[in-house]
Amino acid sequence: MQEAGALGFDCIGVTDPGAIAQAGKHFREFLEAGAHGDMDWLATSPERRTDPRVLWANVRSVIMLGVNYGPDENPLQILEKRSSGAISAYAQGDDYHDLIKKRLKALARWLVAATGDEVKVFVDTAAVMEKPLAQAAGLGWQGKHTNLVSREFGSWLFLGAIFTASDLPRDERDTDHCGSCTACQDICPTAAFPAPYQLDARRCISYLTIENKGPIPQEFRKAIGNRIYGCDDCLAVCPWNKFAQEGRETKLAARAELRAPHLSELARLDDAMFRTLFAKSPVKRIGRDRFIRNVLIAIGNSEDAALAREAERLLDDESALVRGAAVWALSQLMTPDAFTALARRAAAGETDAAVRAEWSFVKNECVSPSS
Repeated sequence: MQEAGALGFDCIGVTDPGAIAQAGKHFREFLEAGAHGDMDWLATSPERRTDPRVLWANVRSVIMLGVNYGPDENPLQILEKRSSGAISAYAQGDDYHDLIKKRLKALARWLVAATGDEVKVFVDTAAVMEKPLAQAAGLGWQGKHTNLVSREFGSWLFLGAIFTASDLPRDERDTDHCGSCTACQDICPTAAFPAPYQLDARRCISYLTIENKGPIPQEFRKAIGNRIYGCDDCLAVCPWNKFAQEGRETKLAARAELRAPHLSELARLDDAMFRTLFAKSPVKRIGRDRFIRNVLIAIGNSEDAALAREAERLLDDESALVRGAAVWALSQLMTPDAFTALARRAAAGETDAAVRAEWSFVKNECVSPSS
């Protein structure tokens, strides 16, 4: 559709609203296994996700659209810079929700004027299974990492949907082109893929650093490395990215200050500074405390002893979530004797039970024979 291209969409396809019955079966199995973790909103009215006609009875066609956000450098390179924070490529620019929704609304207005039929627009904010619908509309296929893969844009597509009461010509469903490749599964630091095409969100670094509201589980902290918001590993390693193109939308391009921010600078952010740095960014939605929690996990993994003073300063933070993460970071950067001495002084004055438990746990780890 020429109008979609003029508005900045890179690909478009149309499918039948009843085209994702099989995806609905997989989704229900995902929920039954509890693999959605604390994302309770996914389990709310699952029938609305698995059949667009339940969400809106008048829909006769689903238009799926994609915007390419291909990064201009390999997202895996930042993982070697242990004193810097790795922010997922999609979150280094402006929030895609706002940008794409404006374009969807503009296209929807044009469509209404052309057809006279009702429409509804969605961009990752309602009970819509965008990836299965995108495959049904021919935009790509869901790879073994469960994300959409495009032969033209690799793993780097933002998706939006327009439901219309118009009966439009359908595009051909795309087919799976993963073959025998398991690169996305093999690279996952936390083994979040129990099988091809299956994701256990509870083990996924994107879930742990974004959706998870509590402390990062002990078993995943070392594997997180310096990833402080999301993870691109399974996307970046996909061989189909050899055909990917750099995104053309400047508002989605990485901001210089978010490409490789130093952990020491991020650790000093108060709430106002956090909101200023991440204005218009999707990072802002997790709030300062969860973000600093992530920064402290990265500090603990940095092997940079100079960062210990940043973690020690945060032992007095107002947030118990931050204080607990600071305890763990110090346990990784200090010698066992120094940490044990610090624990004796600091733990006694801690009022939060969860943080006291963190002190006790990591102190025992520091003095254990395996240390």
